[in-house]
Amino acid sequence: MRPIELPQLPGLNQLRVVLGVCGGIAAYKSAELVRLLVKQGCTVQVVMTESATHFIAPLTFQALSGKAVHVSQWPAENGNQGNLDRGMPHIDISRHADFLLIAPCTANSMAKYAHGFADNLLDNLVLARNCPMAIAPAMNVEMWNNRATQRNISQLQTDGIHVFGPAAGEQACGEVGSGRMLEPFEVVLELARAVNPKPLAGKKILLTAGPTFEAIDPVRGITNRSSGKMGYALAQAAWLMGGEVTLVSGPTALPSPYGAHILQVQSAKQMHAAVFGQIEQNDLFIGVAAVADYGIKNPSVQKQKKQSDRAVGLHMEFELNPDILAEVGELASKRTRPLTVVGFAAETENLDEYASRKLESKKAQFIIGNLAQHALGADQTRLSIYSKRQPPERLDSMDKLSAAEAVLSFISKHTQTHTS
Repeated sequence: MRPIELPQLPGLNQLRVVLGVCGGIAAYKSAELVRLLVKQGCTVQVVMTESATHFIAPLTFQALSGKAVHVSQWPAENGNQGNLDRGMPHIDISRHADFLLIAPCTANSMAKYAHGFADNLLDNLVLARNCPMAIAPAMNVEMWNNRATQRNISQLQTDGIHVFGPAAGEQACGEVGSGRMLEPFEVVLELARAVNPKPLAGKKILLTAGPTFEAIDPVRGITNRSSGKMGYALAQAAWLMGGEVTLVSGPTALPSPYGAHILQVQSAKQMHAAVFGQIEQNDLFIGVAAVADYGIKNPSVQKQKKQSDRAVGLHMEFELNPDILAEVGELASKRTRPLTVVGFAAETENLDEYASRKLESKKAQFIIGNLAQHALGADQTRLSIYSKRQPPERLDSMDKLSAAEAVLSFISKHTQTHTS
């Protein structure tokens, strides 16, 4: 299960969010959502429907957000008016918002938003808003699949409203299918994607990450110390920046990047096959994986037992593994459709020299370099970006998600410059 805590996501610090909570069992998730948003640096103002108060008390949200919760459209019934200026909640609250998020959003509320009905404070706020809006639907699978609900969703999307989810799975009623509200951390990630620029929108990105594992026998193998953190951070950042992301991953202990399509592999040959099964439809390839240069030519089909009466050790023959980055670079140099090729160089010395050589030998447009002894398994990294047209771009030491955003922004900017 993915940990609930998130790294600092771009675009959320100091974002003023109005969180609307509708009446449904998924309202309990909204308490955790408020906590995560506040931890990201958001200012959160909660507005509940009267029905929602039957599932969770307003005081819970007040304690988590530090702000009075609004329920009634009649000012006198709200008690503490909080940040209201003129005693007109639906106007005043919306004017203090950067983003309106309704989570959970029931089928009834969706229908009202699609057709402009407004008979409570939250409905009025939706009509009076002048900021972006998203809903996180939550309902029974049959209600979600109903034609009227699907018409309403289509209308909301036509109106420019983001729809986060829903997820599929077991529901509170015991049925299984689409209609579950996304988990709170997923809603936060969707929000971060919605509020940030999307330089990779419309782009398909294929990445590799993690180590490969070359089997000696069914139990043992040869691998390396790559944790996969940088590749996973790049996959997450690429999705946040609007890309359609496929990640080919060697064995890691990391949670999957949200929004990315994951292909799990073990060996370098399996990674090679997965990459070339996907590469044709992609616009950007980033080879981050620490791919083993050599594999075992003669892996045993049974566990090799220690022979205590023999002085000899295991007998292994090695063979050269396919060079995935070089083959992708060669493919890119020949095909009509543009493919930007990015590789990684994790070195222990002479970084500039070795990264520059790799840039030429692999036919890559960019090589991202770092010192392996400082980066492997760490949460922070210091990267240099190498290209043929300019001196290396040196990035400061930063967390890997921030570094991934910086790398992708650089690549996007300079790729557009070179193709325009």
